[in-house]
Amino acid sequence: MNVIQASETLYEKREKIYPREVHGVFAFLRSSSSIVILSVFFFLPWVSWDGHQSILLDLPARKFHIFAWTFWPQDFIYLALLLMLAAFSLFFFTAIAGRLWCGYACPQTVWTELFLLIERTVEGNRMRQIKLDRQPMNLRKFSLKTLKHGLWIAIAALTGFTFVAYFSPAAALGHDMLAFTAGPWETFWVAFYGFATYGNAGWMREQVCKYMC
Repeated sequence: MNVIQASETLYEKREKIYPREVHGVFAFLRSSSSIVILSVFFFLPWVSWDGHQSILLDLPARKFHIFAWTFWPQDFIYLALLLMLAAFSLFFFTAIAGRLWCGYACPQTVWTELFLLIERTVEGNRMRQIKLDRQPMNLRKFSLKTLKHGLWIAIAALTGFTFVAYFSPAAALGHDMLAFTAGPWETFWVAFYGFATYGNAGWMREQVCKYMC
């Protein structure tokens, strides 16, 4: 009993943070970097390059297309070196300028900013959000919350779809998803990454940085 009581005192229940909307040079730079990162992520699978998808990691065919390069199984050593270079570059960048990565380029930051933008657009500024959450449930509150979460879910689903589109041709995947004929693995990963995006950017937010990162 004493052990249980002691463990309960170690943790405090999370209180929702209502961030203020800020303006200035650094806020502009963060918004600009978010727009660039989101645009590259969402549109790159639809860009053709030399007759194939610009980036397509085709696991069943064991053929990885990265712009003008095509890696076959015997070329895996080069792909591994490329991934190692990217990983070490990330480690080096975060060690030297971690604030820049976390504040301007981290996917958790970028998607959270997008979800916060949707929240401010639907529910209003910080004070209006606090006032809305303290109100009892009514038709207006239910409508606003439903609209916000509906937009969150739509963005999350699009994120999950786009992520899988880097491993399965985007056009064929889109056709199969709309026709409900997608394979079980594609459906699972779209749902998995969509759910992860919705949970991380919409609900957990700063907790991902505090406890996971």
